[in-house]
Amino acid sequence: MIEVNGLAHVILTVSQWDKARAFYAGLLPFLGMHKVYDGNNFLYHVGGRTAIGIQRCAEGLENERFNQNRIGLHHLCFRARERADVDELHDFLTSIGTTIVRAPREDSWAPGYYSILFEDPDGIRLELNHVPGKGLLG
Repeated sequence: MIEVNGLAHVILTVSQWDKARAFYAGLLPFLGMHKVYDGNNFLYHVGGRTAIGIQRCAEGLENERFNQNRIGLHHLCFRARERADVDELHDFLTSIGTTIVRAPREDSWAPGYYSILFEDPDGIRLELNHVPGKGLLG
């Protein structure tokens, strides 16, 4: 048996390249991630023991939109270090006109679970949560 050491990277394919690139170029640095590549229809940020890449979709798929009930990604959730980070992200997202699916609130997924759910320009669902202590492993 091994124990993984985090998530190395996630690559998201987007149909609205210009809008998505601008969105993630603002969001990811706000989350403390550092841009390491930007060009050739690909944007890549690293931080928080992971990396997020954004790539342009294949030609002919520009009018497609994300559907979280299809096979593949349902949503992507970032982990916040502090509960207040969730509220701070909410303020940032509101200031840039992001679609907020669910404003910050507590849920019963784990003791103290507090999160916000929002969408990128393609409708890809993103979440930021804070779970105090060891969460479900505590």
